[in-house]
Amino acid sequence: MPIISLPDGSEKHYASNPTIDQIAADIGTGLHRAAIAGEFAGVLLDTSREIHTDGELKIITGKDEEGLEIIRHSTAHLLAQAVKRLYPSAQVTIGPVIEDGFYYDFAFERGFANEDLERIEVCMREIVSEKLQVNRKVIERDDAVSLFREMGEEYKAEIIEDLPEGEQISLYEQGDFVDLCRGPHVPHTGFLRAFKLTKVAGAYWRGDSSNEMLQRIYGTAWNSKSELDEYLKRQEEAMLRDHRKLGAELDLFHFQEEAPGMAFWHEKGWTLFRLVESYMRNLLRDYNYMEVHTPQLIDRSLWERSGHWETFQENMFTTEIEKKSYALKPMNCPGHVQVFNQGLRSFRDLPLRISEFGIVHRYEPSGTLHGLMRVRRFTQDDAHVFCSEDQIQTEVETLIEIALRVYSDFGFNEISVGLSTRPAKRVGSDDLWNRAESALQAVLEQRGMAYTTYEGEGAFYGPKIDFVLNDSMGRKWQCGTIQLDFSMPGRLDAQYVDTDSTKKTPVMIHRAILGSVERFIGILIEEYAGKFPVWLAPIQAVVMNISEGQKEYSVKISDSLKKAGIRVALDLRNEKIGFKIREQTLNKIPFLLIVGNREVETEHVAVRALSGENLGSQPKASVIKMIQDASSLN
Repeated sequence: MPIISLPDGSEKHYASNPTIDQIAADIGTGLHRAAIAGEFAGVLLDTSREIHTDGELKIITGKDEEGLEIIRHSTAHLLAQAVKRLYPSAQVTIGPVIEDGFYYDFAFERGFANEDLERIEVCMREIVSEKLQVNRKVIERDDAVSLFREMGEEYKAEIIEDLPEGEQISLYEQGDFVDLCRGPHVPHTGFLRAFKLTKVAGAYWRGDSSNEMLQRIYGTAWNSKSELDEYLKRQEEAMLRDHRKLGAELDLFHFQEEAPGMAFWHEKGWTLFRLVESYMRNLLRDYNYMEVHTPQLIDRSLWERSGHWETFQENMFTTEIEKKSYALKPMNCPGHVQVFNQGLRSFRDLPLRISEFGIVHRYEPSGTLHGLMRVRRFTQDDAHVFCSEDQIQTEVETLIEIALRVYSDFGFNEISVGLSTRPAKRVGSDDLWNRAESALQAVLEQRGMAYTTYEGEGAFYGPKIDFVLNDSMGRKWQCGTIQLDFSMPGRLDAQYVDTDSTKKTPVMIHRAILGSVERFIGILIEEYAGKFPVWLAPIQAVVMNISEGQKEYSVKISDSLKKAGIRVALDLRNEKIGFKIREQTLNKIPFLLIVGNREVETEHVAVRALSGENLGSQPKASVIKMIQDASSLN
């Protein structure tokens, strides 16, 4: 006789084992109609599952986060069923939930094109209208292998064969479609009302480039059509803000096949890059950092001692010179330890803060490269603080202060914080990891900062604090990181003489605020849609003449602005002024300075803001001050 406890504190008593569906019906008609699954004793279950023991039950609907994930997983199965109806020779492989949606990989000799998506969507909607019951079935592992082999689904059979012998396998059936899955799923396909297939891409079987290429269909799914429409609207806006599109339109950078994952920076883009770099350099000067520059190519032996060769080799670019192995640095930390090791260090030198805008190279599979967001060559605003154990809290608190100041200056004020703990593949003893994790946790708690713990997601050498930026479109970007390392300094023989004249190993704090400068600039481009604040704009003002007679005065105005430190361009083309204004507005230049005969006579400049606002005709000195004031961060 199970006793079911509900979230409102009430209880339901049953003489026999009820299903979750029955309990939902007993609670209320509306909840019963909306019920997707149940969470019983912390485990998500299908509504058809029986409850055999006392416990707490929460009915899950599409309004719950768990319910939305179930909808998306069920829609992936819906997609696979539609593909099998339309293209029987296609084999299904895996179909997981991802952020805002799902994908499913197929082995299909012809391949899919974007034009196929509409046809597949129509079929999916037909299956939704059929309201097919979704039923769970448990069978033995070997029987499952045989079943999928009989259906011609070799990929599914291979997945099951990798599972331990004797394990029971759960399958889900809807109509004539059967799929391997742990579940849970929606009760019937009629729950899947709001979805959209978005694109087709290639993907290697099991993510291994040595395996065959599959066809991946992406989609999004939501609890309601209004939520779907809102998401698609955000995606449309995101496409307009795409940094790759704006990078080309604003002449900032480009990529080409001869250097995959490595940006070619154009003049305006490189100006933006140097502005970001200069901002960070000036800030770090206030916090007593010494800036260094370390080699790109370093002997394998150093990477072996640091632990990178063992744990990170597959992501490193290597070469052989004079029968010795070298690697392009994927990280700056071992080089900074070498700087620390020059000369005898004392406790009086600590904390020692070393920074570098270090260019690093990491191998990323070609299929994962994505503009500036995922590259193979990038610059880190990297720094390492060498300190004693009793200095950790003060240094980490200062680093958090720096990070929050930087993000605020760039316009990001909504920040999420994560604490990532020891991964399975790591260096260092458990005692060192315990101390490192406790130290970071203590700082966050003493500052009263809300944070989420991510078990097993730390760096191989230490736990870390991560900063996630929330942009104006509600997207999240992982940027800065503070990593505590008790291992690498010892592995690389870093020592200092303590107050008692004994040699001690310093603690090493790895930190990057922007992370990858390239990626951060990509985020900025999308955040501002290319309309950078005046202090960041590669060109802050453009001087335009109306006709030939104002060229000389236009050049004079331009020269005065340059001498005042303003980044200015000249547009003296023999074009109509309306054409120039439209074009420079598309270039998203903050101030358009227009010179006509009246401006020449009065020694003024007509000023127009990027918004289209007419700021009137002003003396040169007033224009300079206005632009300088607008360029201030204060």
